[in-house]
Amino acid sequence: MTSYSTSRIFVVGGTGAQGLPVIKALVADGKYFVRALTRDRGSRRAQALAELGNVEIVEGTFADEDTLRAGFRGCDGAYINIDGFNTGEKTEMYWAIRAYEIAIEEGVRFFVYGNLDYALKKAAYDSKFRTGHYDGKGRIGEWILFQNEANSDRMGAAVFTTGPYMEMALSAMTPMTPSVEDGVVTWRVPLGGGRVPHVALGDCGYYARWLFDNPGRANGMNLEVAIEQVDYHELAAAFERVTGHRARYIDTSLEDYWNGPLRMAAGLPAGYNADPQDKSTMSFRDNFTGFWNIWKHEIVQRDYALLDQIHPNRIRTVEEWLRREDQLGQALGHGTLWDRVQPENQAKQPPILKLSEDRRKGRL
Repeated sequence: MTSYSTSRIFVVGGTGAQGLPVIKALVADGKYFVRALTRDRGSRRAQALAELGNVEIVEGTFADEDTLRAGFRGCDGAYINIDGFNTGEKTEMYWAIRAYEIAIEEGVRFFVYGNLDYALKKAAYDSKFRTGHYDGKGRIGEWILFQNEANSDRMGAAVFTTGPYMEMALSAMTPMTPSVEDGVVTWRVPLGGGRVPHVALGDCGYYARWLFDNPGRANGMNLEVAIEQVDYHELAAAFERVTGHRARYIDTSLEDYWNGPLRMAAGLPAGYNADPQDKSTMSFRDNFTGFWNIWKHEIVQRDYALLDQIHPNRIRTVEEWLRREDQLGQALGHGTLWDRVQPENQAKQPPILKLSEDRRKGRL
């Protein structure tokens, strides 16, 4: 049997919301060494990674073959999660393909691709569900698994499919940032009666580590993860139970949603380095209209029995996640969840999404 065991892992996307807990889990016990690529080694996030130990920070961009080769060289594992909000859909697909090809050439033994659902395909190619930052990754996830059928003697591969982070429902500058209206925490989103398969970032670290720890089973796998299908009425009710403060979900039309806090971004390219004159470039509005349609119509499902088997201690409900997050925030001195959703306090904390922290700026 081909051996896919690894010890040195090259990570692209390590300073992103997902990359931080993934790298933390990989190096926690010293089993793995991580080489993390960043465009700015002096950034807050890069420095946080360096402080973990057993992490080498290298500066450069994934959109450069020499940088990719240098990153892969000497590593036998790879975790590649390209920032589609930097690149845009089309450019991300090209560099994800080249990353896979160069990894094989440089002798990587096991390749994990940070993926999102190919929602357009799951929706039978109905374009009202087209979401560039999802479909771009999803197409490549399928391509990698197809290539793996022919290439697994040289390099094994797995796809790790996540989704909207649960943290986004509390953090500033996300598509589902709550407001506080007359003392009531309020989510105004165009979800209808749909549900969102939210993902806990802490669990992402466990799942990614599991893929590298179990490469024989993981090879050829698309591991699709989530906490549960989160009903936003239940999110609000759980918030009330955990904090003792009122909360609500108000279904909102797409027109009203785009006339709300995100109106200034609506016409911008979803990928800030994408060419706005290129007719393949989706606007922020078009991209996130498809995004909300996916959840409103529950296009994406998960195999929760499989997730229970892989991660017996995983977070299983939105209320469990809220209770853990409330306790963690207080232990770190950030206050209760109620404190943290106050606009003045949200503004003091770094956004969960790197896109927001970088203010949609940065070289390709």
